Amino acid sequence: MSPAPARRRGAPRGLTLIEITIAIAIAAVLFAAVTVGIGALTGAKAKGSATELAGVIRSLYDSAALSGKTCRLVFEIPDPKRQEATRYHAECAAGGITTSRDRDAALKSDERDREQAARNGGNGRDERKNYTRSDNSSPSAQELMDQEKTRIESQSTFSAYTAEEISPRELPAGVAVSVWTRQQREPVESGVAYLYFFPQGYTEKAMVFLRQGDNAWTLDVSPLTGKVNIASEALEVPRS
Repeated sequence: MSPAPARRRGAPRGLTLIEITIAIAIAAVLFAAVTVGIGALTGAKAKGSATELAGVIRSLYDSAALSGKTCRLVFEIPDPKRQEATRYHAECAAGGITTSRDRDAALKSDERDREQAARNGGNGRDERKNYTRSDNSSPSAQELMDQEKTRIESQSTFSAYTAEEISPRELPAGVAVSVWTRQQREPVESGVAYLYFFPQGYTEKAMVFLRQGDNAWTLDVSPLTGKVNIASEALEVPRS
């Protein structure tokens, strides 16, 4: 009597379409989580925003110098407790009420006059009475800039300004912004902050801070050239 044939093992079962779909969905979720995690660790969004904002600042600096108008970059910074994005846009003065084009030369001339007066024992002659205080002392260049800024703000009307490289923008979610200028003791971390650009080809000494997680970048704006240096850390604001 011949032995009974052995039972054949069943063929391995393949994945169903539903199982494949679920596996792909899980993989996609994991990939997205890893991507977001890496972005948060490296601060990629803040770094990209810093580069973009540096280009906007330089473009607006050039626009103010070429157009002969005073312009400003307006930052709308939300409360840090609210999960909202920072927005910014450019504005320029509607009229031509700006500082005199030869003001830098006048300031240098005033400085020479003061030095000459000091060498002459205080008997020097200053013909620019509009640059002196009531006690006949001479204000500094920074004080003159502050006076001009106040005059411009009181007499000029600003309106929105857009160009191909300067348009209203919104920073990515998760990127915190603060803005410091020479007129402030501490950076503005919420509310509205302004960065001014004057037609003579200079701006305010300013720093713009961008943070994402533990990463920070600082845009250090040169007042005389408009050049923006990007530092991969939060710099200390100057104390005067």
